Amino acid sequence: MKYAIIIPDGCSDLPMDELGGKTPLEVANIPNMDRVASEGLVAQTDNVPPHLPAGSEVANMTLFGYDPNQFFTGRAPIEAAAQGIQLGPDDWAVRCNLVTIVDQIMVDFTGDHISTEEAKRLLTALSEAIDDPRVEFVPGVSYRNLMLYRGRPGERAPFTSDTRTRAPHDLTDLTVTNDYPRGPGSDLLTELMQRSVPLFAEHPVNQARRESNHRPATNVWLWGQGKSPVLPSFADRFGLKGAMITAVDLLRGLAALMGWDRIEVAGATGYLDTNYAGKGQAAVDALDTYDIVCVHVEATDEASHEGRHDEKIKALEAIDEHIVAPVRDKLKTFDDYRLLVLPDHPTPCSTKKHSHGMVPLAICGSGIGASQASYHERAAAASSTAFTNGSEMMEAFVRGNW
Repeated sequence: MKYAIIIPDGCSDLPMDELGGKTPLEVANIPNMDRVASEGLVAQTDNVPPHLPAGSEVANMTLFGYDPNQFFTGRAPIEAAAQGIQLGPDDWAVRCNLVTIVDQIMVDFTGDHISTEEAKRLLTALSEAIDDPRVEFVPGVSYRNLMLYRGRPGERAPFTSDTRTRAPHDLTDLTVTNDYPRGPGSDLLTELMQRSVPLFAEHPVNQARRESNHRPATNVWLWGQGKSPVLPSFADRFGLKGAMITAVDLLRGLAALMGWDRIEVAGATGYLDTNYAGKGQAAVDALDTYDIVCVHVEATDEASHEGRHDEKIKALEAIDEHIVAPVRDKLKTFDDYRLLVLPDHPTPCSTKKHSHGMVPLAICGSGIGASQASYHERAAAASSTAFTNGSEMMEAFVRGNW
């Protein structure tokens, strides 16, 4: 049996007046996703428990069959795993965005999609200014970076499970005055964020960005803290050898923690300009070697965060043409297969942020009867199949218990 999972991140949405009361999934030309639904079935799954943050960190952990109530410790340590960073028992990882805040309004949680090299230069300057051996900034890709707090043996770490932070992508266009860190260790995080402001204001990187009509990265935003999680391997649980294709460290980190290999694709950016065809071809090739292959695409989520339903539709159509179509064709060359398409969580264009709630899934292949349905939120809501506990969905996908 061969398995494939395609995740158009955050593609689930709400009906929009601009689209005649329909969602981007209903409007988009996605014949291949519709074929998955019509040849198999559509259903719903809820990947984010109501008491946990409605983010990709919780939703994707749930999607792959790991109960976040048991395994989730924070977003940043998952991303640390993607970079092979070892966290000791006294260490904490904290997500570090480079953002643009103007008059206390979160204008851009990406720092206008600052380049990786620019981000590295800013973080190096901040690290040198702080000069604290316990605090380490680790450049990632573009605005997505990490801060590590290296605890000293016998010294109590400043953070606890009661430390509260806010994801900057949930604050777009909002005043952030009341959204700075709170609870244990919040004074340290807030101090670092504040110290970055005057340093970044006059830094040559931002001077050059202003001259080229790009928004400056005004400061770091620290959030998503946690200690290292331990996940049982996917192979031990399901007997399958897996591979992940993604452009973002969160999914790379989950792959590492699950024991999956990671396949890097040239031109995969984690944005609207990602290499859709390259990802699709990589998945097709990987199916010859691996039992289960996942392709994660961030573009649909990024379009939602920018409130651009037109770009979300384009991204859905590109995923359908360049990923779903070739992967579906490849799977049909095997005697037994299953294909699953679903987002991790909803990201409505109207709110520009992640939200809780059911998402639609489509599955076809061995042991799955035909439903003649299309793939969108309305069809999934009419289905008799729903996983109120999303961590149970992967078991059904692998075992065929529908």
